[in-house]
Amino acid sequence: MDRLIYLSMAGAKATMQRQEVLAHNLANASTTGFRAELTAFRAVPVLGDGASTRVYALESTPGYNPDPGPVAATGRNLDVAMKGNAWLAVQALDGTEAYTRAGALDVNAEGLLVTKNGLTVVGDGGPITVPANAEVLIAADGGISAKVGNGRPQGIGRLKLVTPEAPLNRGTDGLFRAAEDLPADATARVQDGALEGSNVSPVESMVAMISAARQFEQQMKLLQTEQEKEQSATRLLSNQS
Repeated sequence: MDRLIYLSMAGAKATMQRQEVLAHNLANASTTGFRAELTAFRAVPVLGDGASTRVYALESTPGYNPDPGPVAATGRNLDVAMKGNAWLAVQALDGTEAYTRAGALDVNAEGLLVTKNGLTVVGDGGPITVPANAEVLIAADGGISAKVGNGRPQGIGRLKLVTPEAPLNRGTDGLFRAAEDLPADATARVQDGALEGSNVSPVESMVAMISAARQFEQQMKLLQTEQEKEQSATRLLSNQS
């Protein structure tokens, strides 16, 4: 009997963890450049005396969905959508170099090129400084030029675009990182005046959440059935005594 209780409990816990991942994906269905988090179950043996035949299900996140999201034109000069497997390098709050597909850029009060969240965009020579009252133009190769008034555009830097050979690791801040800083890829390209949307499918996420909810109900019914059996056995032993 304890086996059924243990298996049902482990299955219910893993299903709840899956629901959390699905809910997080669904909440970011409209987040620019978001990559859907994948879920998977794996069997893990229980260590300890008398538990050699026990295993439990563990919900794991093997990575993210690398498929690109839909690209929508915005007409804004500071919006860029990375093409292919290119990623934009930014400086995270902890000072490390991180990567994102969210290409909605802006210029802060200090004249630095930053993301919408205020993270400094990494250029080929460090942070990119934009002259005051300048119109920023971003080329397909990530080159950035600034035009002040009727003057000619002047190059002020280049976005650091990387193309990772292996999947990146998602951090708790939503940014992606590699084991070490990746080199700039001169062949990486962007589309200016456009943004890449989330690659989360709301319909698929909702269907998966419904399926997980039904699976959780089945696990709880098993626990309830086992409880009723235990109560029946207790009453039977009490009558015999």
